[in-house]
Amino acid sequence: MLILLTFYPDNLEIFTSRDVDTVLERIDGSHNIWLRCIHFRDRTGTARIIKHFGLDPSRVNMIFNHSPLGIDEDVEDCLFDSYEILTSQIKNNEFEMVRGNIVVGKNFIITFEITELKILSVLANNLQKRTLDIQKLGIDYLFYLIFKDILNNYETVFTYISRKLDDLEDEVLDNSGDESTYQKIATMRQSTRSGRRNFQSIKLLMAIMDNEDFQWIGQPVKELFNQELVHHVDKLWQEYQAIRAWMSELMEIQRDNIASKTGERINRLTILSTIFLPITFMSGFYGMNFKYMPELEQPWAYPMVISMMALIVIGSIAYAKKQRWL
Repeated sequence: MLILLTFYPDNLEIFTSRDVDTVLERIDGSHNIWLRCIHFRDRTGTARIIKHFGLDPSRVNMIFNHSPLGIDEDVEDCLFDSYEILTSQIKNNEFEMVRGNIVVGKNFIITFEITELKILSVLANNLQKRTLDIQKLGIDYLFYLIFKDILNNYETVFTYISRKLDDLEDEVLDNSGDESTYQKIATMRQSTRSGRRNFQSIKLLMAIMDNEDFQWIGQPVKELFNQELVHHVDKLWQEYQAIRAWMSELMEIQRDNIASKTGERINRLTILSTIFLPITFMSGFYGMNFKYMPELEQPWAYPMVISMMALIVIGSIAYAKKQRWL
C-alpha cells in the first residue's frame, strides 16, 4: 500500500494506490510530500521510488536487507534512519516490534513500514484535522513530529508495562506465583531489550544534528529537538532502565520463591520417608524366614506390632507438626 500526502499551503491532499507509477506521477516536486510505503516489499517498485527521488541505488539493499539500526552516515544523499520501535501490542506473550526505514530529503519524507506503524497513521489523521503549513514549516518539521510521536508512544508502552509489572509484583510478593509467573517476566524483559538500541539510535541522531554541516534538519527544527526532545529522551531512557531493573528484581525474587517451594517439597518428602523408615524396618525384620521366632506364635503379636506401627506414625507426625516441619 502506497499513501502519498502532499502538503499545500492551505490543505493536505492524500492519495492511496498500490501502483508505483501512478503514485510517482502525482508527485509535485514543488511541494513537500510524505510517501508511506506500508507492507510494500516490491523490490523493483522500491528501486523506482529510490530512483525517482535521486537517491543512491544502494538504499534498496539497505531497505530489504534490514540495515543496522540508526543513522547511515556513509552516503550523504539523504537522512536515512532504520528504526525498530516497541509497541504496546502483545503477540505470543511478547511486545510487538515494528521495523522499517525513514528517508528524509530536501522536500520529502519516505517511510518504508514493514509493519504498519500505528502512530504514523494517527499522525496522518491528525495532520488532516489541523491546519499545519508544512510547506512553510519545512519537511524537517514533519520529521520532528514523527519522532515526537515515537517518544510519546514509548510513554504509553512504559505505562502499560508498569501496570503489568504491578500485577506480577503482587503475585511474586504474595508468593502465589509459579514458574509461569517467572516466564512472563522473563519474556517481557527479553521483548523490551530492543528499546536500548532504539534510544541509542535517537541519541545518535541528536548528536549528529549538532554538526554544523548537517543539512537535512534546519536550525529552527534543531532547536525544537534540543528544547523539547532531548530532555524527553533522557527521561524515557531513565524510565526504561528503571523498568528493566524492576523486571530483574522481580525475576530474582521469583527465582528464590520457586527454589523455596522446591525445598519445601523436598523437606516434606524427606520427613515422610523418615516417618515410615521404622515401619519399613519392622516389616523387614518380621519378614525374615527364620524357623524360631517365638513371638510369631503368640496371639497378641499381630495387634501389638500393628499398634506399635500406628503409634510410631502418629508420634512422628505430631512431632514434625510441633517442629513446624509439616
